[in-house]
Amino acid sequence: MKYQRGVSLNALMIGGAAVGVLALLFMKVAPEYMEYGNVVKAVKSTAGDTSLKDASVAQVRTAYSKRAEIDNIKSLDAKDLDITKEGGELVISFAYTRKVPLFKNVSLVFDFEGASNK
Repeated sequence: MKYQRGVSLNALMIGGAAVGVLALLFMKVAPEYMEYGNVVKAVKSTAGDTSLKDASVAQVRTAYSKRAEIDNIKSLDAKDLDITKEGGELVISFAYTRKVPLFKNVSLVFDFEGASNK
């Protein structure tokens, strides 16, 4: 007596639905984390710029705005940056929230924060 082996239609449909949901989550979440990476890179490079060591807050915000425009950063505006000096070193910190709609009334909310000295 030989038994058939393979995947049933029900298992294939359930597995396909699970893969679809995971793909939807990935496609919605990945761009937010990639933009967060760009924000961190722009903040750290602005804080590390030696020409801004004795610059005013407005000059630092302008320098960040230029980097944000190049990297197409839309989530964090220059006015949302917290700019301080610690031990003669420029420290830029930020925090922002992003709401990502999935479908109908279901959304994901992300709280991003970081600083140039971390």
